[in-house]
Amino acid sequence: MLRVFYVSFIVLVAFAPCATAQTPDYSQLDPKPYDPERDANIDMYMGSWKESMPRKSHGALVERDILTKGDPLDPHTKGAVLKYVNRFVYATLGAYESTEPVTLSGEQEVIYILAGEGTISGGDKTAELYPGIGVLIPEKLEFTMKNTENTTLTMYLINEPVPADFRPNEELLVTDENTEAWNKGNPHWVGLSKPLFNTQKGLGTLENILTVQFDPMTFFQPHSHVEGCEEVWIAITDNVHFLLGKQIRYQPPGTAYLIPPDGKTPHANFNVSDDRIKLFYFARYRDHEVRK
Repeated sequence: MLRVFYVSFIVLVAFAPCATAQTPDYSQLDPKPYDPERDANIDMYMGSWKESMPRKSHGALVERDILTKGDPLDPHTKGAVLKYVNRFVYATLGAYESTEPVTLSGEQEVIYILAGEGTISGGDKTAELYPGIGVLIPEKLEFTMKNTENTTLTMYLINEPVPADFRPNEELLVTDENTEAWNKGNPHWVGLSKPLFNTQKGLGTLENILTVQFDPMTFFQPHSHVEGCEEVWIAITDNVHFLLGKQIRYQPPGTAYLIPPDGKTPHANFNVSDDRIKLFYFARYRDHEVRK
């Protein structure tokens, strides 16, 4: 069946550019043939929790690494590309299990619920957990999570360091993606995004966390990022593919990639399926002011 490909050339950037020098001339993508001696080894910038061993944290939480600490300009281990974020994991809490009370110090965490139901409590606040809920857990606040169902509670978890002079939130901040309004515009041509957290809402190192959807037979405007930017995309639904550098990869659910911050490796997500697809996104764009 013949598919007609429609792309709306709207450049309304809701995702902040990674520094002024980041803004490229989109008509001048590198025309040189792929050269493994010159171009990034893009498979080193991908990671999946399905390739990681489980470990316990918070007492009963089981974590599997997706991306870990490393050198984003020259990774020596697959998926070890994070310079600014401590870790990005897939986490699970078993049926009717609860975590131990935890108080973060020098770091804070964000969870995004994928499946299951439960609660999170911190200070005088308790919130329901279900798919589409995001929670920003600040440092210095004791908290616990509980799985209230006979199914596994699953989530993505980001752990970010906080600057020494940073003023964290005083309580849990909960965002329900299901009731959030769409961001205005279609960033990078076709992206439909919903905000979860940003620096104004209490992020310390990161600047933006959101989810992004885009329609069948569309793709993002290819562009690259420069040093100082840390931008990660992870698939929530199936049928995701992406361009990174001069190659294309399939991105199964639970698989993430970071864009090499070398200023010459473009990326673009694209949808060749018949369904809208969805990704989870977080980024640190540049050196920036933090809340004091």
